[in-house]
Amino acid sequence: MIERNRALALRWFEEVWNRQLGATVEELFAPAAVGHMEGVEVVGPAEFHKVRAALLAAFPDLQLTAEDTVAEGNKVVVRWRATGTHLGEGFGIRATRAAITVRGMTCLRIENARIVEGWDAWNQGALIESLRAASTE
Repeated sequence: MIERNRALALRWFEEVWNRQLGATVEELFAPAAVGHMEGVEVVGPAEFHKVRAALLAAFPDLQLTAEDTVAEGNKVVVRWRATGTHLGEGFGIRATRAAITVRGMTCLRIENARIVEGWDAWNQGALIESLRAASTE
């Protein structure tokens, strides 16, 4: 079960973020799943789609690389690196065309081959400050 959960977590990053497949959200994110994301909590796939769409509108070329995973029981932690280009308005800042790199971690709780809860931790404040600095250049 641990390896199946690890594979599901890695599939989430590859398909939901890198390949931008909305159908995978519907398949893997349980209807009542809770996502504790930086700055917002979402419940269910519909709310997750909205937050994801806003992030992808700001960074349409966003790519997440899973750099490491730790799995135990029904939880998987993924240490990741995100890269992209700020090509659309995001975080209240007009597109700066700045390249970004952000590192973070996500912990997923999985039950019956679906994500039922997730926690993201990354330095959103540093990203916003770097975009603000780029917008004044």
